[in-house]
Amino acid sequence: MSDTPYPIDLDSIHGAFPPGIEAPSLLLDFAGWLNGRPWGSVGCFSLQGQFSDQAPIFDGSPLRDRFALFMRLPDGSAVGGWYGAGLDRDDPPIVGLGSEGDYQLLAPTLDGLLAKLTSQQFDKAWHDLRPHDEVECQTVALAQWLAGRPTDERVAPEDHSSDLPDFRGFVEKWSRDREDYWANHRMMAELGWRLAAHLPKGKNDWDKTRFEVAIVGKQYQARILTRGPQPFEESGSIESLLRELREDMRRSSPSSGCGTR
Repeated sequence: MSDTPYPIDLDSIHGAFPPGIEAPSLLLDFAGWLNGRPWGSVGCFSLQGQFSDQAPIFDGSPLRDRFALFMRLPDGSAVGGWYGAGLDRDDPPIVGLGSEGDYQLLAPTLDGLLAKLTSQQFDKAWHDLRPHDEVECQTVALAQWLAGRPTDERVAPEDHSSDLPDFRGFVEKWSRDREDYWANHRMMAELGWRLAAHLPKGKNDWDKTRFEVAIVGKQYQARILTRGPQPFEESGSIESLLRELREDMRRSSPSSGCGTR
């Protein structure tokens, strides 16, 4: 493990930021500092960008312009900037989208997140942001690097996350609103009865049936995910409905794209 370097994908990081917003120099410089260092030496993560579509948040596609997710944890959790209403778009708060439903404002700024990495202040749901026990810790070296940066790039200590909006409350409200939206959506109701034969056979609330749909131009593919992607009988009959739903999503949220969903 000690010989494995941190996975870093700068192209995906650049692409993860909302339109018109560039990846901050501090993040790019941190990626340069981290490059080649042993994975786990300042935390267990990779520096890779992703859209909110794949993040652990309900119906995340319309939130692409609200997040810049640049860090992935081994359990599937995501960390990045939150560009909510009224927040600083030049230096947004850093939030965590936990794979087990842990939504937390981790630091008021990117500088604050890196400072917390140096002091190993993360525990419980975010313990992966602490150094790995089997790797030589380099948080002291990170602290020295941060201290050597120009003072105008560092955040004054009086910045407090308590002044920021309730991030968990935002996510919970978003989830409730989107669940209500889809529960009452005409096309989703029609899809539901057409695919009723594939409802989960189990009795647990978390049992799900998962489908994979790709629409690009005239090309279309729909498969059910059961012991790997499989064709299913109804895929042809729901194509026109899925295309209509895709167009409806594009009109309601242009920033989400919809080339493949």
